[in-house]
Amino acid sequence: MKDEQPGFDLTRLLAERGAERYELHTRHLNHQLPRMLHTLGFDKVYERAEGAYFWDAEGNDYLDMLAGFGVMGLGRHHPVVRKALHDVLDASTADLTRFDCQPLPGLLAEKLLAHSPHLDRVFFGNSGTEAVETALKFARYATGKPRILYCDHAFHGLTTGSLSVNGEKGFRDGFAPLLPDTAIALGDLDALRRELKRGDVAGLVVEPIQGKGVHASPPGFLREAQELLHRHKAVLIADEVQTGLGRTGDFYAYQHEGGVEPDLLCVAKALSGGYVPVGATLGKDWIFKRVYSSMDRVLVHSASFGSNAQAMAAGLAVLAVMEQEETVANARRTGDLLRERLAALVGRYELLHEVRGRGLMIGIEFGRPSSLKLRSRWTMLQAARKGLFAQMVVVPLLQKHRILTQVSGDHLEVIKLIPPLVIGEPEVDRFVTAFTAVMDDAHSGGGLMWDFGRTLVKQAVVNR
Repeated sequence: MKDEQPGFDLTRLLAERGAERYELHTRHLNHQLPRMLHTLGFDKVYERAEGAYFWDAEGNDYLDMLAGFGVMGLGRHHPVVRKALHDVLDASTADLTRFDCQPLPGLLAEKLLAHSPHLDRVFFGNSGTEAVETALKFARYATGKPRILYCDHAFHGLTTGSLSVNGEKGFRDGFAPLLPDTAIALGDLDALRRELKRGDVAGLVVEPIQGKGVHASPPGFLREAQELLHRHKAVLIADEVQTGLGRTGDFYAYQHEGGVEPDLLCVAKALSGGYVPVGATLGKDWIFKRVYSSMDRVLVHSASFGSNAQAMAAGLAVLAVMEQEETVANARRTGDLLRERLAALVGRYELLHEVRGRGLMIGIEFGRPSSLKLRSRWTMLQAARKGLFAQMVVVPLLQKHRILTQVSGDHLEVIKLIPPLVIGEPEVDRFVTAFTAVMDDAHSGGGLMWDFGRTLVKQAVVNR
């Protein structure tokens, strides 16, 4: 008689091997990630999470103002989303047969489209970059034109197609040749006109608020760009992977500007509930009907795990919670409060230059101070690597005040706040109090911040 094989025990595996987390990453994954975390002192061990908070083994709480780069719109482990996933697993659905029509994708598409009534159909993939890839393919095929325009400093993903419309040079370096797409400055209608006159533009892909640096498109730009694109038989693609689902105080960020109706719309991140990766490309009926023009083309664009039951259940639960808990209104109300309280500090600190954003997507920008003592230290940091001062603020926020944030992009003196949309006034109070203490330390001319700054300078020089 054979010995019974022990079953897989995840709890036991984590108990036995969980302490090896940083060593495992160093040996088997991206070895630079643990190196970076050790350098910044971000190498924490979080034991559990709920809502907008983490806890370590000692029971200390940490306020999450990063939300997994926007994934955790409802915070971590929302009970309604958890229940939906338990329910769909217990249902043992006949999922991903590829040759039937399950109800959950249709129900989720119906719910999403209700928030953009000018759009008609949805393609479900597995991530934000896949949603963008879908939009690029659909725009090219539907218009019969090859070229996509994008904006400087844009971020649309890191797969090869979406990388071709990525406005950050650091992400593109070494991965050429990419698709022959063209960058324009955000808000530059004259540049848009010039490119459209060439007659080969399929569309413009744009973030209504750019994640890198938190720069909103200028008032009127999206509406006028849409009119120009349609005049030249091209389409407007709104990338709402980060801004969508209430982040900016509207369900979609493009809705802040009247008269804007994108032809294609990309969402992901928060739709997952923080559990199951999902991306969605919403579009107009004529675009989908050109792509899927016959039964021969029924699978011309598809995804092996697209529309899986777990992702669809998570998405439906997320939208239900947003409606029941009025998440969009909370993002607008709490975001206004946080931005106003931070903006009030600009005149108080010479290193603090601007606070901008919309809803719970806020950029805090630092700049060259006026006083000689601070200016010399600022110049030292800038000579080593632009962006080091912002990192100097991020580190004590975590180390001293147990608040997780991050810089808005490489070589940017901007911190981006994208917390879970469920935070309220207590979290605003905690962040503003901590940020004020960090800025007081920075402007005192002494303290640990500048000591850490010198460490960052040395590290930046070594990495060159």
